Amino acid sequence: MSNQVIHPEGWAPAKGYANGILSDDGTLYVGGQVGWTSEQRFEAHDFIGQMEQALRNILDIVQAAGGAAQDITRLTWFVVDKEEYLARQKEVGEAYRKVMGRHFPAMSLVVVAGLVEDGALLEIEATAKLKNRL
Repeated sequence: MSNQVIHPEGWAPAKGYANGILSDDGTLYVGGQVGWTSEQRFEAHDFIGQMEQALRNILDIVQAAGGAAQDITRLTWFVVDKEEYLARQKEVGEAYRKVMGRHFPAMSLVVVAGLVEDGALLEIEATAKLKNRL
């Protein structure tokens, strides 16, 4: 068997990358997700709105592979504004729990000078271990 590309139904095509790759051992690698919609449009232009959308995107990919939030084992966050992230911790927590519930995988946060997608304020990548592979 070989790795399987995971692309949620109805999403605009990924160009030059895969949103998710499910390996033979059930490990799902979710490529960095920014805060745009499935049509690759930014509806939110604020940090919390984009964060919530990026997390929803990750969850959509995990669910498309047959998993759930509880299967996510790691999140790596790339943010362009450390001060905003720190100043909005209460809102970050509320928005996170709204999407992911009370599941808290291993996480890292990296402050970056910028992101490839103009208008993106953060990008989040994930790894999940799916018990029941497709």
